[in-house]
Amino acid sequence: MTQTLAEAPVTSPATEVAQWLHGFGDALARGDIAAACDAFADDSYWRDLVAFTWNLHTAEGRDAIGAMLQANLARVAPTNWQVQDQPSSTDGVTESWFTFETAVARGRGHLRLRNGRCWTLLTVMSELKGFEEKKGPRRVLGAEHGARRDRQTWLDRRQQEEAALGYTAQPYCVIIGGGQGGIGLAARLKRLGVPTLVIEKNPRAGDSWRNRYKSLCLHDPVWYDHMPYLPFPDDWPVFCPKDKVGDWLEMYTKVMELNYWSSTEAQSASFDEASKTWTVTVERQHADGRRETVVLRPTQLVFALGVSGFPSVPKIAGAESFEGQQHHSSAHPGGEAYAGKHCVVLGSNNSAHDICADLWEHGADVTMVQRSSTHIVKSDSLMELALGGLYSEEAVARGVTTDKADLLFASVPFKIMHSFHVPVYEAIQERDKDFYARLRQAGFLLDFGDDGSGLFMKYLRRGSGYYIDVGASELVADGRIHLKSGVNIERILPRAVVLSDGTELPADLLVYATGYGSMNGWVAKIVSPEVADRVGKCWGLGSGTTKDPGPWEGELRNMWKPTQQPQLWFHGGNLHQSRHYSQYLALQLKARMEGIATPVYGQGPVHHLR
Repeated sequence: MTQTLAEAPVTSPATEVAQWLHGFGDALARGDIAAACDAFADDSYWRDLVAFTWNLHTAEGRDAIGAMLQANLARVAPTNWQVQDQPSSTDGVTESWFTFETAVARGRGHLRLRNGRCWTLLTVMSELKGFEEKKGPRRVLGAEHGARRDRQTWLDRRQQEEAALGYTAQPYCVIIGGGQGGIGLAARLKRLGVPTLVIEKNPRAGDSWRNRYKSLCLHDPVWYDHMPYLPFPDDWPVFCPKDKVGDWLEMYTKVMELNYWSSTEAQSASFDEASKTWTVTVERQHADGRRETVVLRPTQLVFALGVSGFPSVPKIAGAESFEGQQHHSSAHPGGEAYAGKHCVVLGSNNSAHDICADLWEHGADVTMVQRSSTHIVKSDSLMELALGGLYSEEAVARGVTTDKADLLFASVPFKIMHSFHVPVYEAIQERDKDFYARLRQAGFLLDFGDDGSGLFMKYLRRGSGYYIDVGASELVADGRIHLKSGVNIERILPRAVVLSDGTELPADLLVYATGYGSMNGWVAKIVSPEVADRVGKCWGLGSGTTKDPGPWEGELRNMWKPTQQPQLWFHGGNLHQSRHYSQYLALQLKARMEGIATPVYGQGPVHHLR
């Protein structure tokens, strides 16, 4: 007989959570899916990161939760649900951490209750049973005490591993892209004992940061940006300069003992259906200048090339006649060479603002061409009102570790995340109303997202359309950076650009701060257009908002989870996302290497290509 789980009166948050978790766990143990679903509110969400679904999947509503359990409960066999830390209650919502186990793994989770029933549930896989990281009491001894001939030192073994991998021994996983994403994932896989090789075209780890324009600093604060396992020192600057980031990544690659081939570029890759392995052909340049073609045969292939694909450069009539310099923002070297020059920057998001400010600081006459509205948020307001509760010195003092902050962030389902952000950006608009008034008076086209949810939802939905103001907006507001808004460049002359309103601007430099394509563009180049289209577009939620066409996906398209191409994965995002979601991607890869069954639940069809 079906029992209900939300009838007993409660007297405290701890009692409420304990009763709910006990009843929920009992229902699952006896296979009573109806009773388990009754523990959820009508408007409820269960977000699972690998533990139940071998996927990143959000079940929205009781029916979807029931379907997910019907498909997975017997196999997963969850047990040992235990409250962790002290539950709390605010504004009618009770929150708690908990732990649990499945047949093959241990996990953690977060719970929000309203009126005795679950509103949001997060379950994540923390480690695989029998394949735990060798940390803490499981760490290796290192030294080999005693005396014996032919002893091998750590350095001997390390050099042998480096010499063999990719030649006499094949990596299980190849990661194309050795920026922070590829490096962080490789560190996770190293700790799990997964033979992994990172391919990076630049000469040194960290060069993807060093090669950007000179003034670049992280726009996100230090607490948000740690790498896995090795947090930045506690005197690290709040906003780290790019070259310092590059040096940290180079150090990290070495001390984490990653197998990292720099000056190496993937030429092609193909998947063999019979052997279920990849053939990846790379061009490698050694430190002595010697070049060679190497054919790798990994089982798993990961593209870790950031948030996006190739630079998007618009085709504009007359571009070939331009006598000045023109380049995409990704190739902008800095403003030193442009003192006294007329510079035009097409675009109005992060890179456009940074480059305009850099050019102005170096004495250029610079004009920003804003084609459509942009979301602007001041850095200090973002830190204090949006990020401060999870990623700040104050949060650390309250015991909110990076791991706990990441899980709290992940515990909010994407379907309702915008409702958490709208009040924050309403407060920011009030706090900085004079600042926004001056920008509008200068002609700048402002927005706060289609639904007023601000920066992070824009980032998730489209990966563009915003600027975290660290000073350039003041230059726009007072006219030191000239602005032409609501227009585009219609044609290019030898020493000028003509805008769609007929305005002619003199130009010695033209910078296209016009964004990037989808990540699967790299797959089209390296694997094939057919495989790229089979996988479909990366990023975006299917929200139906500007530049994020529906239907609703529930999770980010193709990121950190199985794709429609077997054994092909995408890893990326900002430093926070790369750090957090690398754990779940690493566990998926480790499970497959060890032969653990990984039936994927909830893998949706492809709706958009490139």
